[in-house]
Amino acid sequence: MQFKDIIYEVEDRIATVTLNRPDQMNALNDEIVSELHDAMHAADQDPDVRVIVLTGAGRAFCAGGDIGGFGSVEPKSLLTKLPRIFNLNRRADYQMRHTYFPQLRKPVIGMLNGATAGLGLIYALSCDVRFAADSAVFTTAFAKRGLSAEYGMAWILARVVGHANALDLLLSARKVRGEEAGALGLVNKVLPAADLKAHTYAYARELAQTCSPRSMRVIKEQLYEVPFQTLHEAVLMANRDMVISNAGADFKEGTASFKEKRPPQFKNDEE
Repeated sequence: MQFKDIIYEVEDRIATVTLNRPDQMNALNDEIVSELHDAMHAADQDPDVRVIVLTGAGRAFCAGGDIGGFGSVEPKSLLTKLPRIFNLNRRADYQMRHTYFPQLRKPVIGMLNGATAGLGLIYALSCDVRFAADSAVFTTAFAKRGLSAEYGMAWILARVVGHANALDLLLSARKVRGEEAGALGLVNKVLPAADLKAHTYAYARELAQTCSPRSMRVIKEQLYEVPFQTLHEAVLMANRDMVISNAGADFKEGTASFKEKRPPQFKNDEE
């Protein structure tokens, strides 16, 4: 698969999607947003991929939107810029232009190697798990550009760090670094920059090699349904799948591998 501003690689059942505009700190324009959408969905559909890692080339993860790089910004034009793939069996909430990662069936790990700002922060927060270099810097950016919280940032950020912290980060657009990013929950773990890649891929391989692809898909679906559910509805959803999973091949293999003290040999989710 060939891209202009994306690097796409698959190894050890892990797809790595790299934003590749290092001279522009991986700032987003229409072309790279479209390529990112295609690359993420290609990884999600590839039976040889079980985990997706998203990162940036050079010294930034993503510095946000490229000013002037999105063509027309008229409200009507934004309505036409929706993903080409639309799953009628999943929530429309997770199928918008920049917030579709929760709809992907496979875990998405954000490897945040540097500056993460504005729209770049939205993509980072949409990842399922986030690891950051201690040199990474995070900012919502919008208030200091005369903008509102765009593309669902207010909803996503409040879900991740809580209402009060989201207000602080959005109103001030201040920069957050290392230890504070971890304390706020912006990221799962902060690591020395030199250790970021090794830690991320060790974690990704653990998921790819030892966890059931079907289980990861269902668990991800369960968690992203939570904002729209009562506890009763969440329990009903879990109970319905419990009947299916308990009778499934992965449960048998997971139990057998545990008893036999060997790595599990789970099949792909589609098998």
